[in-house]
Amino acid sequence: RPQPPLRDIREGQRAPEVLRRDTRARRSLAAADFLAAWVALAAAVEVGGGSLRPLAIALPPTVVVFCKLARLYDRDDHVIRKTTLDQAPALLQVTTLYSLIAWFAGDLVVTGGLGRPAVAAMWATLLVTSLLFRFVARRLAARSLTPERVLVLGGRDACERLRDRIATAHSLRAEIVGRVSLDRGDRQEPAPLGSLAQLDWIVRAHEIERVIIAPTETTADMLDTIRVVKALGVKVSVLPRLFEVVGSSLEFDDIDGITLLGLRRYGLTRTSWYVKRSFDVLATSAGLLLLAPFLAVIALAIRLTSPGPVLFRQPRVGRGGARFDMLKFRTMYEGADEDKAHLVQMSEGRGGLFKLENDPRVTPIGRLLRRSSLDELPQLINVLRGEMSLVGPRPLVVEEDEKIAGWHHRRREGTPGCTGVWQVLGPTRVSLDDMVKLDYLYRANWSLWLDVKILLRTAGHMFSARGL
Repeated sequence: RPQPPLRDIREGQRAPEVLRRDTRARRSLAAADFLAAWVALAAAVEVGGGSLRPLAIALPPTVVVFCKLARLYDRDDHVIRKTTLDQAPALLQVTTLYSLIAWFAGDLVVTGGLGRPAVAAMWATLLVTSLLFRFVARRLAARSLTPERVLVLGGRDACERLRDRIATAHSLRAEIVGRVSLDRGDRQEPAPLGSLAQLDWIVRAHEIERVIIAPTETTADMLDTIRVVKALGVKVSVLPRLFEVVGSSLEFDDIDGITLLGLRRYGLTRTSWYVKRSFDVLATSAGLLLLAPFLAVIALAIRLTSPGPVLFRQPRVGRGGARFDMLKFRTMYEGADEDKAHLVQMSEGRGGLFKLENDPRVTPIGRLLRRSSLDELPQLINVLRGEMSLVGPRPLVVEEDEKIAGWHHRRREGTPGCTGVWQVLGPTRVSLDDMVKLDYLYRANWSLWLDVKILLRTAGHMFSARGL
């Protein structure tokens, strides 16, 4: 077939569309940070009084400098999922440094200087606005740009798994164009776009912006392949099989040029468990106190619109295989569980999970509660009882738990959660096998910040009415 005209790229130079995408993303983030710095400075002046001096104009640009030094503009170049929450710890450091500099500068930027209340207002405002403005900037940039075109170097299974995950992931703008096999005898469908020898032409003809390398093993030939791809002016990602087992729960250890990966222990230490439990109790108690009037309104609406109890109690399998009654607001007519057997064949869940989006047993009020996930709120009582955690492996019903075998049973070692890693992906997007793997990796990679991120993403899903 005739070859289309190829763009002229010198070795190692970024392709024009890649450069354009990266430059636009960096500029939008820098503009967001600059605007957030001015809003924070204005908040400090409003709280502390005084007025801005001419030198104050030099203060907001320092935020952009600090973010650049913290590599907050560079990470998006290397990853497909560009999230603001993952950068929150670094933004916290930048916010603190900016506030300290403004405090020390004092009378040089604001008449009368900045007192502690003003600096505290600046710190809080900058942290919130930088997270918010960066989120908005990323969303606007994603909508204005075409999806990132991705080529997979690897087998059919790896390509299809990546295609499926990218297609169902929220807030991710990318598409798998095709694959190039690393095995000369590969004839599996979908067929490769060409051979490894044609990689240069394939990348340019299909306007590829990123190549994901999915090797079965690391060899000298694979290192040469990585060098070739990087020389084509596209971004490069690697899908290592090891991380499917250990996740990010490792520490890099360098021994004079030899890199070792130190794996963290699986599960929580005793002190980590106390930290997690303390966070659960404090956050749940505050949540129940604030939501009490709202919960009462929901209970009244359920009582007035359909006969039966307000709460639905469903036996679930908890920590160590122990059974407990998980609480939910009742969303179905009374006795709906007896009709489940007739609907199993209509299930939209994958890999053995029963999920039905338009379940005929759901009441009108129940449909609204499910769409916003408000039916899950009574599980806060399960958290206070110690039967559940705010974040953790989802407790399965007995028949689903019986389908789990082998090492997958390790998911029972953790306290089940109201939400978790796989719930924010959507209930019908994850198979039972993938769910178990995600639960295992959550336990292997646990941190308090990970729990906070999952809760924030869960709140986002609830407010957007996508449901869990």
